[in-house]
Amino acid sequence: MKLVVGVTGASGIPYAAKLLESLGGHEVAVIASDTAQQISEHEIGKKIETTFENTDLSAPPASGSACYEAMAIIPCSMKTLAGVASGYSDNLILRSADVMLKEGRKLIIVPRETPLSLIHLRNMAKAKEAGATILPAMPAFYHKPEKIQDQVGFIAGKVLEQLGIGHSLYKKWKS
Repeated sequence: MKLVVGVTGASGIPYAAKLLESLGGHEVAVIASDTAQQISEHEIGKKIETTFENTDLSAPPASGSACYEAMAIIPCSMKTLAGVASGYSDNLILRSADVMLKEGRKLIIVPRETPLSLIHLRNMAKAKEAGATILPAMPAFYHKPEKIQDQVGFIAGKVLEQLGIGHSLYKKWKS
């Protein structure tokens, strides 16, 4: 599978790291915002390895003809969500998301903010109406997590499921 993963400036970089770790064997274009890189150093002690700079609007994910099949924005800042919801594409993450929507391809948005304002909720609704999947970073407890990594794996696993990729990151309900 040919995928784009956008990492933006919200707390939750471990979710992105776990997803990227789980995507071995797939062609993955990774794009991180400058703020995501700062948060990454704070949350996981290193920067996210990227394929393309977020400023490079001539990179392949900026065009539908590059034929990426799906994209996940994980974590998704409210700024990025607002850009997706309004069709504002001033960087590669936003342009790639715009391409996914215009081409009718899978776009998964993992918003990471709490509490949510009415503006945030309306932007989620607008993105959903445009065709995005909204997958909030809301871990469950039915899989009986014992450590933080279990919760991180749950969210990464949910993204993988939306992409149609099998995993063993958490125990499924009643399995």
